Amino acid sequence: MYKKVRGFRDIFGDEIYYWNFIEKIIYDLSRRYGYSEYKIPVLEKAEVFNRGIGSTTDIVEKEMFIFKDKNDDFLALRPEGTAGMVRGFVENKLYAISGVKKYFYYGPMFRRERPQKGRYRQFYQFGVEAFGSASPVLDSEVIKLLTDFFKECKIEDKLKLEINSIGCPECRPLYKDKLTEYFETSKDELCEDCRRRLNTNPMRILDCKIESCKAIAEKAPVMINYLCRECAQHFESVKTNLSNMNVSFEVNPHMVRGLDYYVRTAFEMVTDEFEANSTVGAGGRYDGLVKQLGGPDQPGIGFAVGIDRLVGLMESKDVIPQYHLDIFFVLPDGLLDEGVKIINNIREKGYSVDMDFDLGSVKSQMKKANRFKAKFALIFGQNELDKKSVTIKDMDKGNQELVPFSRLMEKLSIKLDK
Repeated sequence: MYKKVRGFRDIFGDEIYYWNFIEKIIYDLSRRYGYSEYKIPVLEKAEVFNRGIGSTTDIVEKEMFIFKDKNDDFLALRPEGTAGMVRGFVENKLYAISGVKKYFYYGPMFRRERPQKGRYRQFYQFGVEAFGSASPVLDSEVIKLLTDFFKECKIEDKLKLEINSIGCPECRPLYKDKLTEYFETSKDELCEDCRRRLNTNPMRILDCKIESCKAIAEKAPVMINYLCRECAQHFESVKTNLSNMNVSFEVNPHMVRGLDYYVRTAFEMVTDEFEANSTVGAGGRYDGLVKQLGGPDQPGIGFAVGIDRLVGLMESKDVIPQYHLDIFFVLPDGLLDEGVKIINNIREKGYSVDMDFDLGSVKSQMKKANRFKAKFALIFGQNELDKKSVTIKDMDKGNQELVPFSRLMEKLSIKLDK
Protein backbone atom coordinates (compact mmCIF):
# COMPACT_ATOMS: atom_id res chain seq x y z
CA MET A 1 0.00 0.00 0.00
CA TYR A 2 1.32 3.42 -0.95
CA LYS A 3 1.08 6.29 1.54
CA LYS A 4 1.03 10.01 0.92
CA VAL A 5 4.20 12.07 1.33
CA ARG A 6 4.72 13.47 4.82
CA GLY A 7 3.21 16.92 5.15
CA PHE A 8 0.79 16.39 2.25
CA ARG A 9 -2.82 15.27 2.63
CA ASP A 10 -6.03 14.24 0.92
CA ILE A 11 -9.05 16.54 1.28
CA PHE A 12 -12.43 14.84 0.90
CA GLY A 13 -15.72 13.93 2.62
CA ASP A 14 -17.36 16.43 4.97
CA GLU A 15 -14.31 18.70 4.92
CA ILE A 16 -14.56 19.37 1.18
CA TYR A 17 -17.85 21.20 1.66
CA TYR A 18 -16.05 23.85 3.72
CA TRP A 19 -13.56 24.28 0.87
CA ASN A 20 -16.39 24.63 -1.65
CA PHE A 21 -18.09 27.16 0.62
CA ILE A 22 -14.87 29.22 0.90
CA GLU A 23 -14.13 29.03 -2.82
CA LYS A 24 -17.56 30.47 -3.62
CA ILE A 25 -16.87 33.40 -1.27
CA ILE A 26 -13.44 33.96 -2.87
CA TYR A 27 -14.86 34.28 -6.38
CA ASP A 28 -17.92 36.30 -5.36
CA LEU A 29 -16.12 38.75 -3.04
CA SER A 30 -13.22 39.30 -5.44
CA ARG A 31 -15.69 40.15 -8.21
CA ARG A 32 -17.50 42.64 -5.98
CA TYR A 33 -14.23 44.44 -5.21
CA GLY A 34 -13.16 44.50 -8.85
CA TYR A 35 -10.43 41.81 -8.78
CA SER A 36 -10.00 39.46 -11.73
CA GLU A 37 -8.50 35.99 -11.37
CA TYR A 38 -4.85 35.33 -12.28
CA LYS A 39 -3.64 31.74 -12.38
CA ILE A 40 0.09 31.72 -11.60
CA PRO A 41 2.34 28.70 -12.34
CA VAL A 42 3.08 26.22 -9.56
CA LEU A 43 6.72 26.07 -10.74
CA GLU A 44 9.00 29.09 -11.14
CA LYS A 45 12.70 29.72 -11.54
CA ALA A 46 14.15 29.78 -8.04
CA GLU A 47 15.65 33.23 -8.57
CA VAL A 48 12.11 34.70 -8.74
CA PHE A 49 11.75 33.87 -5.06
CA ASN A 50 15.38 34.60 -4.17
CA ARG A 51 15.02 38.14 -5.50
CA GLY A 52 11.35 38.67 -4.68
CA ILE A 53 11.14 37.20 -1.19
CA GLY A 54 14.72 37.84 -0.09
CA SER A 55 17.68 35.51 0.21
CA THR A 56 17.86 35.91 4.02
CA THR A 57 14.27 34.84 4.73
CA ASP A 58 13.44 31.46 6.26
CA ILE A 59 11.40 30.56 3.18
CA VAL A 60 14.37 30.85 0.81
CA GLU A 61 17.02 29.61 3.23
CA LYS A 62 15.18 26.59 4.67
CA GLU A 63 11.70 25.94 3.31
CA MET A 64 11.61 25.96 -0.50
CA PHE A 65 11.22 22.77 -2.51
CA ILE A 66 14.03 23.45 -4.98
CA PHE A 67 15.77 21.25 -7.58
CA LYS A 68 17.92 21.44 -10.70
CA ASP A 69 16.34 20.41 -13.99
CA LYS A 70 18.03 18.89 -17.05
CA ASN A 71 19.09 22.33 -18.30
CA ASP A 72 20.84 23.01 -14.98
CA ASP A 73 18.24 25.65 -14.10
CA PHE A 74 17.22 25.83 -10.46
CA LEU A 75 13.43 25.55 -10.21
CA ALA A 76 11.20 25.86 -7.14
CA LEU A 77 7.65 24.97 -6.23
CA ARG A 78 6.00 28.25 -5.32
CA PRO A 79 6.16 28.90 -1.55
CA GLU A 80 3.88 31.96 -1.79
CA GLY A 81 1.98 33.85 -4.46
CA THR A 82 3.17 37.45 -4.57
CA ALA A 83 6.61 36.98 -6.18
CA GLY A 84 5.15 34.84 -8.99
CA MET A 85 2.27 37.28 -9.41
CA VAL A 86 4.69 40.20 -9.78
CA ARG A 87 6.85 38.19 -12.20
CA GLY A 88 3.73 37.65 -14.32
CA PHE A 89 2.75 41.31 -14.01
CA VAL A 90 6.16 42.37 -15.35
CA GLU A 91 6.57 39.65 -17.99
CA ASN A 92 3.13 40.29 -19.48
CA LYS A 93 3.59 44.09 -19.33
CA LEU A 94 0.40 44.57 -17.36
CA TYR A 95 1.90 47.78 -16.00
CA ALA A 96 1.13 49.36 -19.41
CA ILE A 97 -2.58 49.30 -18.52
CA SER A 98 -3.62 52.61 -16.98
CA GLY A 99 -5.12 52.85 -13.51
CA VAL A 100 -5.08 50.37 -10.65
CA LYS A 101 -4.70 46.72 -11.70
CA LYS A 102 -6.41 44.26 -9.33
CA TYR A 103 -5.90 40.48 -9.37
CA PHE A 104 -6.61 37.53 -7.12
CA TYR A 105 -5.20 34.01 -7.06
CA TYR A 106 -6.15 30.78 -5.32
CA GLY A 107 -4.32 27.47 -5.17
CA PRO A 108 -1.64 25.30 -3.55
CA MET A 109 1.70 26.55 -2.22
CA PHE A 110 4.62 24.43 -1.02
CA ARG A 111 7.04 24.80 1.89
CA ARG A 112 9.27 22.14 3.38
CA GLU A 113 8.61 23.14 6.99
CA ARG A 114 7.76 20.93 9.96
CA PRO A 115 4.15 19.71 9.67
CA GLN A 116 1.96 20.62 12.65
CA LYS A 117 -1.67 21.43 13.42
CA GLY A 118 -3.02 23.60 10.63
CA ARG A 119 0.31 23.57 8.75
CA TYR A 120 1.14 21.32 5.80
CA ARG A 121 3.89 21.13 3.21
CA GLN A 122 1.26 21.55 0.53
CA PHE A 123 -1.14 24.23 1.68
CA TYR A 124 -3.63 26.49 -0.04
CA GLN A 125 -3.75 30.28 -0.22
CA PHE A 126 -6.19 32.89 -1.44
CA GLY A 127 -4.44 36.14 -2.22
CA VAL A 128 -5.08 39.51 -3.82
CA GLU A 129 -2.61 41.95 -5.39
CA ALA A 130 -3.32 45.55 -6.46
CA PHE A 131 -0.79 47.49 -8.54
CA GLY A 132 -0.43 51.08 -9.65
CA SER A 133 -1.38 53.23 -6.66
CA ALA A 134 0.42 54.30 -3.48
CA SER A 135 -2.78 55.74 -2.02
CA PRO A 136 -3.50 54.86 1.64
CA VAL A 137 -7.14 54.54 0.58
CA LEU A 138 -6.16 51.48 -1.45
CA ASP A 139 -4.40 50.05 1.63
CA SER A 140 -7.62 50.47 3.61
CA GLU A 141 -9.76 48.92 0.88
CA VAL A 142 -7.50 45.86 0.66
CA ILE A 143 -7.67 45.43 4.45
CA LYS A 144 -11.47 45.86 4.34
CA LEU A 145 -11.68 43.13 1.69
CA LEU A 146 -9.71 40.85 4.01
CA THR A 147 -11.99 41.50 6.97
CA ASP A 148 -15.09 41.08 4.78
CA PHE A 149 -13.75 37.71 3.64
CA PHE A 150 -13.53 36.42 7.21
CA LYS A 151 -16.93 37.91 8.03
CA GLU A 152 -18.52 36.00 5.17
CA CYS A 153 -16.75 32.86 6.39
CA LYS A 154 -18.60 33.53 9.70
CA ILE A 155 -15.55 33.44 11.97
CA GLU A 156 -14.84 37.14 12.50
CA ASP A 157 -15.41 36.70 16.26
CA LYS A 158 -12.38 34.37 16.44
CA LEU A 159 -10.02 36.86 14.81
CA LYS A 160 -8.57 40.31 15.39
CA LEU A 161 -6.92 42.67 12.93
CA GLU A 162 -3.49 44.04 13.80
CA ILE A 163 -1.78 46.74 11.73
CA ASN A 164 1.57 48.50 11.73
CA SER A 165 3.84 50.61 9.53
CA ILE A 166 7.27 49.17 8.84
CA GLY A 167 8.64 52.27 7.14
CA CYS A 168 10.33 52.68 3.80
CA PRO A 169 13.89 52.69 2.38
CA GLU A 170 14.24 56.30 3.57
CA CYS A 171 13.51 55.77 7.26
CA ARG A 172 14.26 52.09 7.76
CA PRO A 173 18.10 52.22 7.73
CA LEU A 174 18.20 54.39 10.87
CA TYR A 175 15.78 52.04 12.58
CA LYS A 176 17.83 48.99 11.60
CA ASP A 177 20.90 50.64 13.13
CA LYS A 178 19.02 51.24 16.39
CA LEU A 179 17.71 47.67 16.32
CA THR A 180 21.15 46.20 15.73
CA GLU A 181 22.56 48.31 18.55
CA TYR A 182 19.85 47.03 20.89
CA PHE A 183 20.21 43.34 20.04
CA GLU A 184 24.01 43.46 20.20
CA THR A 185 23.71 43.90 23.98
CA SER A 186 21.86 40.53 24.21
CA LYS A 187 23.55 38.79 21.31
CA ASP A 188 24.66 35.75 23.32
CA GLU A 189 21.06 35.10 24.44
CA LEU A 190 19.67 35.00 20.91
CA CYS A 191 19.12 31.75 19.02
CA GLU A 192 21.58 30.78 16.29
CA ASP A 193 19.28 31.99 13.51
CA CYS A 194 18.76 35.38 15.16
CA ARG A 195 22.47 35.89 15.71
CA ARG A 196 22.89 35.43 11.97
CA ARG A 197 19.92 37.74 11.27
CA LEU A 198 21.59 40.40 13.35
CA ASN A 199 24.13 40.85 10.53
CA THR A 200 21.72 40.40 7.62
CA ASN A 201 18.23 41.62 8.56
CA PRO A 202 17.75 42.50 12.26
CA MET A 203 14.03 43.20 11.74
CA ARG A 204 13.53 39.46 11.23
CA ILE A 205 14.51 38.90 14.88
CA LEU A 206 11.22 40.56 15.86
CA ASP A 207 9.39 37.73 14.09
CA CYS A 208 11.24 34.89 15.84
CA LYS A 209 8.95 32.37 17.57
CA ILE A 210 11.54 31.14 20.12
CA GLU A 211 10.52 32.29 23.60
CA SER A 212 13.95 33.60 24.64
CA CYS A 213 14.19 35.74 21.51
CA LYS A 214 10.58 36.92 21.89
CA ALA A 215 11.31 38.06 25.46
CA ILE A 216 14.29 40.13 24.30
CA ALA A 217 12.35 41.55 21.32
CA GLU A 218 9.53 42.82 23.54
CA LYS A 219 11.65 45.76 24.68
CA ALA A 220 13.29 46.44 21.33
CA PRO A 221 12.85 49.81 19.56
CA VAL A 222 9.77 49.91 17.32
CA MET A 223 9.67 51.14 13.73
CA ILE A 224 6.64 53.31 14.36
CA ASN A 225 8.83 55.69 16.39
CA TYR A 226 11.29 56.14 13.50
CA LEU A 227 8.90 56.75 10.59
CA CYS A 228 9.70 59.55 8.19
CA ARG A 229 7.05 62.25 7.74
CA GLU A 230 5.58 60.67 4.59
CA CYS A 231 5.30 57.21 6.18
CA ALA A 232 3.75 58.64 9.34
CA GLN A 233 1.15 60.57 7.32
CA HIS A 234 0.41 57.51 5.21
CA PHE A 235 -0.19 55.37 8.31
CA GLU A 236 -2.44 57.96 9.93
CA SER A 237 -4.52 58.10 6.77
CA VAL A 238 -4.84 54.29 6.68
CA LYS A 239 -6.09 54.27 10.27
CA THR A 240 -8.58 57.07 9.59
CA ASN A 241 -9.93 55.30 6.50
CA LEU A 242 -10.33 52.00 8.37
CA SER A 243 -12.28 53.77 11.11
CA ASN A 244 -14.50 55.38 8.47
CA MET A 245 -15.11 51.91 7.03
CA ASN A 246 -16.09 50.59 10.49
CA VAL A 247 -13.12 48.21 10.56
CA SER A 248 -11.88 47.44 14.09
CA PHE A 249 -8.11 47.15 14.48
CA GLU A 250 -5.23 47.26 16.94
CA VAL A 251 -1.85 48.83 16.25
CA ASN A 252 0.88 46.27 16.94
CA PRO A 253 4.18 48.18 16.83
CA HIS A 254 6.20 44.94 17.07
CA MET A 255 4.72 43.47 13.90
CA VAL A 256 7.06 42.88 10.98
CA ARG A 257 6.51 40.93 7.81
CA GLY A 258 8.61 37.87 7.17
CA LEU A 259 9.43 38.82 3.59
CA ASP A 260 11.88 41.52 2.53
CA TYR A 261 9.71 43.25 -0.03
CA TYR A 262 7.21 44.88 2.36
CA VAL A 263 7.15 48.64 3.12
CA ARG A 264 4.83 50.92 5.07
CA THR A 265 1.47 49.28 5.81
CA ALA A 266 1.58 45.76 7.25
CA PHE A 267 -1.39 43.86 8.65
CA GLU A 268 -2.36 40.46 10.04
CA MET A 269 -5.51 38.60 11.06
CA VAL A 270 -4.59 36.61 14.16
CA THR A 271 -6.31 33.99 16.31
CA ASP A 272 -5.57 32.10 19.52
CA GLU A 273 -7.34 28.96 18.32
CA PHE A 274 -4.13 27.21 17.24
CA GLU A 275 -1.51 28.93 19.38
CA ALA A 276 -1.07 32.43 20.80
CA ASN A 277 -1.42 35.05 18.04
CA SER A 278 -1.38 32.54 15.21
CA THR A 279 -1.72 34.22 11.81
CA VAL A 280 -4.51 33.16 9.42
CA GLY A 281 -4.20 35.98 6.89
CA ALA A 282 -1.63 38.73 6.37
CA GLY A 283 -0.28 41.22 3.90
CA GLY A 284 1.11 44.65 3.26
CA ARG A 285 2.49 47.16 0.81
CA TYR A 286 5.46 46.29 -1.44
CA ASP A 287 6.16 49.39 -3.50
CA GLY A 288 9.64 48.39 -4.71
CA LEU A 289 9.00 44.79 -5.73
CA VAL A 290 7.85 45.38 -9.32
CA LYS A 291 11.04 47.32 -10.06
CA GLN A 292 13.13 44.71 -8.24
CA LEU A 293 11.80 42.01 -10.58
CA GLY A 294 12.58 43.98 -13.73
CA GLY A 295 9.53 46.20 -14.23
CA PRO A 296 8.91 49.93 -13.85
CA ASP A 297 8.68 51.53 -10.43
CA GLN A 298 5.00 50.74 -9.75
CA PRO A 299 3.62 50.40 -6.21
CA GLY A 300 1.71 47.35 -5.02
CA ILE A 301 -0.19 45.95 -2.06
CA GLY A 302 -1.81 42.61 -1.28
CA PHE A 303 -2.54 39.86 1.20
CA ALA A 304 -2.72 36.07 1.43
CA VAL A 305 -4.98 33.84 3.53
CA GLY A 306 -4.11 30.31 4.62
CA ILE A 307 -7.16 28.27 3.65
CA ASP A 308 -6.15 25.13 5.61
CA ARG A 309 -6.16 27.02 8.91
CA LEU A 310 -9.32 28.85 7.93
CA VAL A 311 -11.13 25.54 7.36
CA GLY A 312 -9.99 24.39 10.81
CA LEU A 313 -11.50 27.50 12.39
CA MET A 314 -14.76 27.09 10.50
CA GLU A 315 -15.05 23.43 11.43
CA SER A 316 -14.60 24.29 15.11
CA LYS A 317 -17.58 26.64 14.85
CA ASP A 318 -19.64 24.40 12.54
CA VAL A 319 -20.49 27.54 10.58
CA ILE A 320 -22.09 26.13 7.43
CA PRO A 321 -25.18 23.97 6.88
CA GLN A 322 -24.28 20.32 6.54
CA TYR A 323 -26.53 19.68 3.55
CA HIS A 324 -24.46 17.85 0.96
CA LEU A 325 -27.29 17.11 -1.45
CA ASP A 326 -30.55 18.82 -2.44
CA ILE A 327 -32.51 15.65 -3.13
CA PHE A 328 -32.19 11.91 -2.61
CA PHE A 329 -34.51 10.00 -4.93
CA VAL A 330 -36.20 6.90 -3.45
CA LEU A 331 -37.83 4.42 -5.82
CA PRO A 332 -38.37 0.67 -6.33
CA ASP A 333 -36.73 -1.40 -9.07
CA GLY A 334 -39.85 -1.59 -11.21
CA LEU A 335 -40.09 2.19 -11.63
CA LEU A 336 -36.45 2.82 -12.51
CA ASP A 337 -37.11 4.04 -16.07
CA GLU A 338 -39.69 6.63 -14.97
CA GLY A 339 -37.54 7.63 -11.99
CA VAL A 340 -34.46 8.28 -14.12
CA LYS A 341 -36.49 10.64 -16.33
CA ILE A 342 -37.59 12.64 -13.27
CA ILE A 343 -34.04 12.74 -11.88
CA ASN A 344 -32.73 14.00 -15.21
CA ASN A 345 -35.36 16.78 -15.35
CA ILE A 346 -34.48 17.92 -11.83
CA ARG A 347 -30.75 18.02 -12.56
CA GLU A 348 -31.38 20.06 -15.70
CA LYS A 349 -32.96 22.69 -13.43
CA GLY A 350 -29.69 22.97 -11.53
CA TYR A 351 -30.45 20.92 -8.38
CA SER A 352 -28.26 18.12 -7.02
CA VAL A 353 -29.86 14.68 -6.99
CA ASP A 354 -28.58 11.20 -6.15
CA MET A 355 -30.09 7.75 -5.69
CA ASP A 356 -29.38 4.24 -4.45
CA PHE A 357 -28.17 2.40 -7.54
CA ASP A 358 -28.64 -0.94 -5.80
CA LEU A 359 -32.33 -0.06 -5.23
CA GLY A 360 -32.61 -1.53 -1.75
CA SER A 361 -35.72 -1.35 0.40
CA VAL A 362 -37.39 2.01 0.98
CA LYS A 363 -36.12 1.92 4.57
CA SER A 364 -32.51 1.37 3.49
CA GLN A 365 -32.80 4.08 0.82
CA MET A 366 -34.08 6.55 3.43
CA LYS A 367 -31.07 5.70 5.60
CA LYS A 368 -28.85 6.58 2.68
CA ALA A 369 -30.72 9.86 2.22
CA ASN A 370 -29.78 10.67 5.83
CA ARG A 371 -26.19 9.57 5.35
CA PHE A 372 -25.91 11.74 2.22
CA LYS A 373 -27.27 14.65 4.29
CA ALA A 374 -29.97 15.44 1.73
CA LYS A 375 -32.35 18.33 2.33
CA PHE A 376 -35.28 16.42 0.85
CA ALA A 377 -36.17 12.87 -0.13
CA LEU A 378 -38.35 12.38 -3.21
CA ILE A 379 -40.29 9.16 -2.87
CA PHE A 380 -41.65 7.66 -6.08
CA GLY A 381 -43.52 4.40 -5.61
CA GLN A 382 -46.48 2.69 -7.26
CA ASN A 383 -48.93 4.82 -5.26
CA GLU A 384 -47.25 8.00 -6.52
CA LEU A 385 -47.17 6.69 -10.10
CA ASP A 386 -50.90 5.91 -10.01
CA LYS A 387 -51.58 9.49 -8.88
CA LYS A 388 -49.00 10.96 -11.28
CA SER A 389 -47.28 12.49 -8.28
CA VAL A 390 -44.12 12.41 -6.15
CA THR A 391 -43.88 12.56 -2.34
CA ILE A 392 -41.51 15.26 -1.05
CA LYS A 393 -40.20 14.62 2.46
CA ASP A 394 -38.35 17.28 4.46
CA MET A 395 -35.46 15.38 6.04
CA ASP A 396 -35.08 17.87 8.91
CA LYS A 397 -38.70 18.43 9.88
CA GLY A 398 -40.01 14.98 8.93
CA ASN A 399 -43.19 16.30 7.24
CA GLN A 400 -44.08 15.26 3.70
CA GLU A 401 -46.54 16.13 0.96
CA LEU A 402 -47.78 14.57 -2.25
CA VAL A 403 -47.06 16.81 -5.25
CA PRO A 404 -48.39 16.31 -8.82
CA PHE A 405 -45.80 15.97 -11.60
CA SER A 406 -47.10 19.23 -13.09
CA ARG A 407 -46.18 21.19 -9.93
CA LEU A 408 -42.99 19.34 -8.91
CA MET A 409 -40.49 21.87 -10.27
CA GLU A 410 -42.48 24.78 -8.86
CA LYS A 411 -42.53 23.17 -5.39
CA LEU A 412 -38.82 22.29 -5.51
CA SER A 413 -38.01 25.84 -6.53
CA ILE A 414 -39.94 27.22 -3.54
CA LYS A 415 -38.26 24.80 -1.11
CA LEU A 416 -34.70 24.86 -2.43
CA ASP A 417 -34.27 28.48 -3.53
CA LYS A 418 -35.14 30.07 -0.18
